[in-house]
Amino acid sequence: MTELNANAYVSIAPLLKQLQSNSKVATADDIAAAVGRIFEDRLSLVQCSTLLSLLWGTGRDREPLVLARCGQSMREAAAQVDRNGLRNVMQTRGRKEGSYRGGFCDLVGTGGDNWSTFNVSTTASILASTLLLLSKHGNRSSSSTSGSADFLQAIRPKGPVIDAVTAGILPSIYEKSNYAFLFAPTFHPGMRHVAAIRKEMGIRTIFNLLGPLANPIEGSIEARVVGVFKEEMGPIFAEALKLSGARKGLVVCGEEQLDEISCAGRTNCWRLRERPNPAFRGPRDDEDEDFTTSDEEGQPRTLVDIDNFTLAPSDFGVQPHALSEVSPGKMPEENAELLMRLLRNELRHDHPVLDFVLLNTAALFAIAGICDANTSNMGHGDDGKVIQETGPGGLRWKEGVRRARWAVESGQALESLERYIDASHAATCQ
Repeated sequence: MTELNANAYVSIAPLLKQLQSNSKVATADDIAAAVGRIFEDRLSLVQCSTLLSLLWGTGRDREPLVLARCGQSMREAAAQVDRNGLRNVMQTRGRKEGSYRGGFCDLVGTGGDNWSTFNVSTTASILASTLLLLSKHGNRSSSSTSGSADFLQAIRPKGPVIDAVTAGILPSIYEKSNYAFLFAPTFHPGMRHVAAIRKEMGIRTIFNLLGPLANPIEGSIEARVVGVFKEEMGPIFAEALKLSGARKGLVVCGEEQLDEISCAGRTNCWRLRERPNPAFRGPRDDEDEDFTTSDEEGQPRTLVDIDNFTLAPSDFGVQPHALSEVSPGKMPEENAELLMRLLRNELRHDHPVLDFVLLNTAALFAIAGICDANTSNMGHGDDGKVIQETGPGGLRWKEGVRRARWAVESGQALESLERYIDASHAATCQ
């Protein structure tokens, strides 16, 4: 926490006393307001650390509404992105197909699962950017050997300049690339006020959970896949996403307590599924994906249900691989070298890491809705043979794998990464 005149601090002693008594008197809004003070550097070191400890100790930071409200506080404190600029990107670059409306997508995990696997979500997000607009929110390593930011910066011969992509120029990045990495320290400068405290505390806090809920362009995110480190967090995160306004999403936890879709066995899933609201009385045309109702107090156009099911590699048409074949992850430089081999289509057809990445890419394709299309014209190398078979949750997981494999074999995933890298370097001149 930075140096600040003590008179500038505010006291949250009444809230701390409420939390200490473990009562439910403290509301989610009270807690979110206190967390918001952290980003303003308005809490003393003692009260900040006490707040974080009490939230974890009482379990209040694992309540859906608390997570949703604190995620909102974190986004409000973030560097703000031009929403009109993002809307223009969706209209000009978003590729509508199936039930995908051309919005931004994210694929992210909480971390903390102690498996330290290969950087699968970051790699899968690159593959997915061949057909979707990707807003990958990430940071440096905190619980693994290779965080998403470390991984991307280790790419050779030329990696991206991740901190050059700022809120002010993000729409212009998307004019050149379907992919952008939103580096957390750049978009959430207020987090610097709690960095030293978190390091000294050495325990999990609410900030270990808020990352997936704090994408700076949350209002423009159409679909996402979120991995959680414990099965018990699955329904909590699904509800928190729903409360945050998400309409399409998949929360996943491998049965090994893995924050990815497991390549080894079953994965527990909680799907946010959008459905028409029978009480809605406005126009049914959904050309404007941000439209809900002509009356702010009226009924929304759609409602969201949460479905629970399990997935296995066989549902994707992929053979299982032991987690020992994809973990422990290597250092960023070794993982980045493997990434480039994968993108150059140099890995064997059934390589464990390739299959691991295909599963997770396929999940985002399926949740986004692009696999709902009954025709396919992705480009060179696409045979157009849509796999219409559905699996758990009623989605076309095998079609997702077909599209993910095309992204690699066509070279389009590599081209997408290169466009992002070039755009990030050009941004250093702006």
